[in-house]
Amino acid sequence: MPLNDDQSSDSDSSRLSESTASSSDSEYSRQSFNSDSSSKPSSPASSPPKMVTFDELMAAARNLTNLTLAHEIAVNANFCIKHGDLPQNSFVGTVKQILHKAFWDCLESELNEDPPEYEHAIKLFAEIKEILLSFLTPGANRIQNQICEVLDTDLIRQQAEHNAVDIHGLANYIINTMGKLCAPIRDNDIKQLKATGNIVELLRQIFHVLDLMKMDMANYTIQNLRPYLQRNLVDYERTKFQEILEETPSALDLTTEWIKESIEDELSSTSDESSSSPGADSSSKPNLSPTLVLNNGYLKLLQWDYHKTIPETLITDEVRLQELREKLNQLKIIACVCLITNNTVGAAIVNVPDLADQLKRTSFPLLEGMNKKTFDLKEALNAISVQICSQVNRSLSERGLPTLNTEMQNNLMGQIASIVEENNPVSSLIDKRIQFFMKSLLALPSFQKCMPTMPGGLSVIQTEMEFVGSQYASIVNFNKQVYGPFYASILRKLLFSEAPRGKAETEAPAN
Repeated sequence: MPLNDDQSSDSDSSRLSESTASSSDSEYSRQSFNSDSSSKPSSPASSPPKMVTFDELMAAARNLTNLTLAHEIAVNANFCIKHGDLPQNSFVGTVKQILHKAFWDCLESELNEDPPEYEHAIKLFAEIKEILLSFLTPGANRIQNQICEVLDTDLIRQQAEHNAVDIHGLANYIINTMGKLCAPIRDNDIKQLKATGNIVELLRQIFHVLDLMKMDMANYTIQNLRPYLQRNLVDYERTKFQEILEETPSALDLTTEWIKESIEDELSSTSDESSSSPGADSSSKPNLSPTLVLNNGYLKLLQWDYHKTIPETLITDEVRLQELREKLNQLKIIACVCLITNNTVGAAIVNVPDLADQLKRTSFPLLEGMNKKTFDLKEALNAISVQICSQVNRSLSERGLPTLNTEMQNNLMGQIASIVEENNPVSSLIDKRIQFFMKSLLALPSFQKCMPTMPGGLSVIQTEMEFVGSQYASIVNFNKQVYGPFYASILRKLLFSEAPRGKAETEAPAN
């Protein structure tokens, strides 16, 4: 299955979400959520509770695998199948190496007998024949007939009985055929095969190169399949997920809980605002916006604990969302460092050209791998603070200004080190502003390409924030397109449970 390696994975999602509807709350009105209008063919239908058999569970798992793979192919332009060898020192890798060596040693021993024993070699030729035939396109009858004729197992077995097998001739034919069928990238591998003299080693290397050719063929198929999937991905994913839901009625439990938590957060926030407003009627029930509830649910994913299971409707983008969360954490630290440095040193460096970028470039490498368990953030911040003090002093010295004294350096380093502390005021401030920017981004209509205004304190990371924000918005908008009808059904039940329930097909707004 083929792939293009140079496109942006999220640009595909963004292009797919061009048709996303506007962000007006009218799309999520009480009337639409209680509608009993006829369903659309691609919309989800409600399913009564039922017992799930093992076969049904396995069918749902296969559907999920197909859905995840199709989604990855369509939205990730860099997705491809790679040839991976097990680590040499791993248990599985060691066992595999021992078994393979035993097999090839046994084959070599058989071929060195007098007369040679060809049975295992014949089975290898039969396997090679099937692999070569699998590379052929429909209509390649001439080469297909030739492969079947030359690698005819029955004929080779008859020749073996009379000790008349030309095993080197068969191997050379296989290599020449592989050369005709392989991608140009494998030409050097084919040359190396032709230079291999030992027949057992040659057969072993033939299988290795055939594995590489199978990988190439799969990636080529992916490349051809991607445009089709991109055009049809919304309907495909929605249909596949509906199949999963029919096989496993509990397949929306985590999604329902995710939306329920967002509703509770909104109710709590609304309650706090009402209690702080003089003359507010505390007995009135808040009228929550379904769009706002859903958007706030998406915002929670940027602070999600990915050690616990993500909502089912977001599994296909779990890795991308986790990477965005980690990138935002890194950007938050850098913004905190720059803000602390500016406030501590003062006007002497505020308008220094490129100093903020220098501080950012210094911090980025030291924060690489923040997501790893072995990463020591305190140690990284200490190293960053030392570099920051050095750069600030250099900048002050170049302009003939007094450098930071020991007390000021210790103060600066202490404030940078305190970023990791819970409820650190600078960290909390930057975090709120990042959340505000991302929330503003979700509030924009999906067709609007401009970015919201960057909050104060984030200008040093503006370029990176806009890039991360565009990736995040693409994921969210596409997810709404696919799963909007499912979200509509859940939100209708949770927000308007006292009203007559319509069918699950009610369309959710795409923004």
